[in-house]
Amino acid sequence: MGGVEGRRVDAMKGIYGRALKIDMSEQGASFEDIPEELFQRHLGGKGLATRVLLENNPPGVDPLSAENHLIFSIGPLVGTPVAGSCRYGVFTKSPQTGFYAESYSGGTVADYMARTGSDLFMIRGESDKPVWLEISEEGVQFHDASELWGTETYETEARLKGWMNRNRPDVRNCGAICIGPAGENKVAFAVIENDRWRCAGRTGVGAVMGAKKIKGMVFWGNRRKETAHPELVRDFVKGLYGRAKDDKGVNAYKTLGTPQLVDIANAMGTFPSRYWHKGTVDFSDQINAPALHDRCEVVPKACLKCFMACGRLSTVKQGRHKGLKIEGPEYETIYALGGLCEVAEIEEIAYLNDICDRLGIDTMSAGNLAAFAMEAFERGKSDYEIRYGDTDRVAELLQDITYRRGIGDVLAKGIKHAAREWGMEDVAIHVKGLEPAGYDPRVLKGMGLAYGTSPRGACHLRTTFYKPELAGMIDPDQIEGKARMFAEWEDRLTVFDSLVLCRFYRDLYQWEELAEMMKGVTGLDLDREGMRSIAGAISDDTRRFNIREGLTQEDDELPKRFHEEALPEKGKIITREEYGRLLKEYYEERGWDEMGRPRDLETQ
Repeated sequence: MGGVEGRRVDAMKGIYGRALKIDMSEQGASFEDIPEELFQRHLGGKGLATRVLLENNPPGVDPLSAENHLIFSIGPLVGTPVAGSCRYGVFTKSPQTGFYAESYSGGTVADYMARTGSDLFMIRGESDKPVWLEISEEGVQFHDASELWGTETYETEARLKGWMNRNRPDVRNCGAICIGPAGENKVAFAVIENDRWRCAGRTGVGAVMGAKKIKGMVFWGNRRKETAHPELVRDFVKGLYGRAKDDKGVNAYKTLGTPQLVDIANAMGTFPSRYWHKGTVDFSDQINAPALHDRCEVVPKACLKCFMACGRLSTVKQGRHKGLKIEGPEYETIYALGGLCEVAEIEEIAYLNDICDRLGIDTMSAGNLAAFAMEAFERGKSDYEIRYGDTDRVAELLQDITYRRGIGDVLAKGIKHAAREWGMEDVAIHVKGLEPAGYDPRVLKGMGLAYGTSPRGACHLRTTFYKPELAGMIDPDQIEGKARMFAEWEDRLTVFDSLVLCRFYRDLYQWEELAEMMKGVTGLDLDREGMRSIAGAISDDTRRFNIREGLTQEDDELPKRFHEEALPEKGKIITREEYGRLLKEYYEERGWDEMGRPRDLETQ
């Protein structure tokens, strides 16, 4: 196996080499060839989309303007039998942060995107009326969506698929994505939803879609990808299924799903609660995985081509929400709406989760902002009466945010705006305008680095570094040498995002497995250093994009409360010195200068 210079093949497989460019202003579209060299250098998914965004988005563009591009990208593995590969990515400039936006979703839609015969869908412009797009091998058809405008996500998806059934009898199946009222109203953290409960949930990609007046998109086609070595792919998939059968991690996800993390995080004192004032809750047995499985009828649910089945298709058994059916709640929703807001019953969290899904807003930002509003009321900064634990008041606030009413309009613009409006910038918890996930960095120091350096803001998924810290692979308090391990995890998961793969396969897909599947599907012969070189270049591209949009080293800093306000349970903070060392060593690992700038900054 060779490094970067040895990776070239005569004809790369797993790709079509084609992008569909859509102009909403002109209601037109065209196909454009993508040079194979771009795939060999950037793979697909995140790598390819970031390069395209960097080259085509005007510097300093308003995220909600016609000139901001909205890019949907799939990777070489999408449409193949490889487990965990049915995912798509969305890339744009974020209305929530003003920086690089990336968001991913599973379900079934990515395979239908692949069947259209395009690797990337690039949208610019703005329609003068609501439309939905029908995308196939031939291109795009624009359909009037005036009657759909204002509908919630579940109904929108059902009506789009119903139209296809009635009007495209020869199309056996299709995939649909859509936005809800929040996206239409350009709420800064609006999502794009598919398969009813799956969503590209962070950075406000739904608001960008709404600004272009796209209510939904439907994908269908009959194209099939070629793989370079079909027998190698078959053997890889067969071997993986055999190994996974008795894998403890796989069985844990299949049995308990992500809510299993409630007890793990709470026991370590890293479960954020009461708007980041505490690291534990005393009602964990009311919102954890056993509570979910006891109080709801739960059926494991998997994305297409996945044996993990981490999803919880949950139906509430009794109480005022009896009969409510939802896929979830996931851990991050439980932490945000349960821990931060101190909503102490899993059924009530499911209820709020359902409202967010119907309206099309990110549950993590919604929970953080609801708790921030509670904090503002307690401090006398806002006269909107909302108290910790008040489920119904949170439900009302979610509606007010979606429809931009009163205080809801303040919060709809995101945490940075709300903090400035209420004079609470020292209280607000975010990085670059994106709120963190459910792992307190005062306990898990590596997660502090994850939140600070992620290009999209306080993100847990670019490295999922909570895993090695929670699992004891590295001491959560360790500082020395942590950035080196962190950078390697980030590189491997950047390859994941460029192929595109699900994060929950991170333990099963180490460098060796990535090399094997990549060779089988694409023909590329890459060793670990070759893959890391590609990943490093992708990280440089995202950094260049952000610097061009005004990012400075200060934007990589953590909220001051993480340095100054100790958690009451363990008395822990992450000191400025500790974080400074982590950040300095991370920049060195990336090959950036002391201000966090790629050394070849002008090269694009």
